[in-house]
Amino acid sequence: MAKRCDICGKGPLSGNRVSHANNKTRMRQLPNLQTVHVTVEGRCMTRRVCTKCIKSGRVQKNA
Repeated sequence: MAKRCDICGKGPLSGNRVSHANNKTRMRQLPNLQTVHVTVEGRCMTRRVCTKCIKSGRVQKNA
């Protein structure tokens, strides 16, 4: 299962975790995805959506 938002396409970021001794190890930052029941073209569907899309009102949640 992909860790990607179904609305905006936001996915994982990669970078380095740097210690006090300047040792670098790779890390992944995952988006905050929520499983939400949304209305798409008049039908109820389940989508994995990031919280930024939920807060901005890009998806219409079911009541």
